[in-house]
Amino acid sequence: MIPRHLESRIVTLLGYFPCVAVNGVRQSGKTTLIGSLPGEWRRFDMESAADRAQVLADPDLFLRLHPQGVIVDEAQLAPPLFPALRVAIDSNRGRKGRFVLSGSSSPDLARNVSESLAGRIALVELAPLSLAEAYRLPASPIYPLLRERASPQDVMAAAAPRLDLRQVLEHWFQGGYPEPWSSADAEFRRFWHRHYLDTYLMRDIGGLFPGLNRDRFRQFIQLLSNLSGAILNNAEIARALGVSEPTVRDWLTIAHGTYLWRHLPAWDRSPHKQLVRHPKGWLRDSGLLHRLLQVPDADALLAHPLAGRSWEAYAGEMLLRGFAAAGIDVTPAHYRTRGGAEIDLVLAGEAGVLPVEIKLASTTEPRSLRALSEFVTGHGCPLGVVVNNDDQPRLLAERIVAIPAAAL
Repeated sequence: MIPRHLESRIVTLLGYFPCVAVNGVRQSGKTTLIGSLPGEWRRFDMESAADRAQVLADPDLFLRLHPQGVIVDEAQLAPPLFPALRVAIDSNRGRKGRFVLSGSSSPDLARNVSESLAGRIALVELAPLSLAEAYRLPASPIYPLLRERASPQDVMAAAAPRLDLRQVLEHWFQGGYPEPWSSADAEFRRFWHRHYLDTYLMRDIGGLFPGLNRDRFRQFIQLLSNLSGAILNNAEIARALGVSEPTVRDWLTIAHGTYLWRHLPAWDRSPHKQLVRHPKGWLRDSGLLHRLLQVPDADALLAHPLAGRSWEAYAGEMLLRGFAAAGIDVTPAHYRTRGGAEIDLVLAGEAGVLPVEIKLASTTEPRSLRALSEFVTGHGCPLGVVVNNDDQPRLLAERIVAIPAAAL
C-alpha cells in the first residue's frame, strides 16, 4: 500500500464530524485508503449485490443494527441510505467518527449530501497519487508556509528538491493512478490506461447519464486532450464535433463533475478592464492525457508540441493536491488580459491570493515575470510563485520565489 497524505486529514475530520465522505475519480485509491483507517470498521460495497441488498432492504433498521464503524463504498449507488443516515446521526449528534462514505461520481453524491446531510458531514477529495506520494515521501512543508503567508526566505528554505529530474519526468509522463504506478511493466501501464478510459466511460459516466451518446462523448474527451491547458471556445468545440453549444457545456460539466477534467474559470477580481473572460481547463491526470495524445515515453513527451501545456496542467494539479492534502482550501482560476499578460494559475483562499507561473524549463528569464510582478503589486499579494525544473529554489524578485517541481 502506498501511504496517502489525505489519511491524516480524514482522521482529523472524523474527530469533528459524525460522517466523512471521500470522493474522487474511479481507481484513485479510495477503497484502499478508507480500509487503512485506524479503528474497527465494517465495509459495505454498494457494487456488491449482497451488500447492497443488506443495506437497502431497510436502511433505518440497518443503521440501528450498525450505529457506528460503518464504511459504505460507492455510496452514490444507494440514494435511500442518505435520509436514513440523517436520522441515525441526529439520534446521537454528539457522537463523532461513526460513518465513512466513498463515491466515484460527485454529482449524485453531492446532491444527496446537500439534501440530507448538510452540516453533518465533511467532504474530501482523493485524487490520484501526487509526486511525493508516488515516491513515498512525506507531504511537502511548503503548503502550510504558503497558508501562513511566510516570508520568501522561509518558503525557499522549505523548497529544496527531494527528487531528481528523471523521477519528476517519469511521474509527469505516467500520471498518478496507483495501479499502473505500482507496476514496472510498461506494457501493462499502456493497456491499463487504454482500458481504464473505456471502462470509466461505460461504467461510471454512462451509468450516471443514461441518455449520453457514449461514442460522441468519447470523441469529445479525445478533443479535450488537444485542448488541455488552453482557453476554451465552446462554439469552436461544437462546430468540430457537430453538436450544439449547450451540449458542449453539458459535456464539460459532466467531465468536471466526474473528476476527469479541471474547469478553470477566468479570474474576475481585478481592476483591469481588459480581461479575457473565457475559461480554460485541463485533463486532471497527466498519464491519461499522454495516452490520449499517444505519447510513447517520457523522452518523446519533452519534444511533443503540447509539452508546455501538459506540464502546466501537471504542475497545477500537484499544487492543488498538495493544498488539499494539507486541508487548505483554495479556488483555482486563470488570468489573462487582452493585451497578452497571462498568469497560469491564481489560487484564492486561506493563503490569500497566490499567483503561480509554471515553466517547464529549469531557468526563468526575468522578462517573463512582468505579468506576475504586476499582479503581485496590483493585488497586494504577499508572494508570487514560479514552479519550474531548477535544481534549487531561488528568489527571482522581492516577492517572487521560484520553487522546483521536485520540491512539491
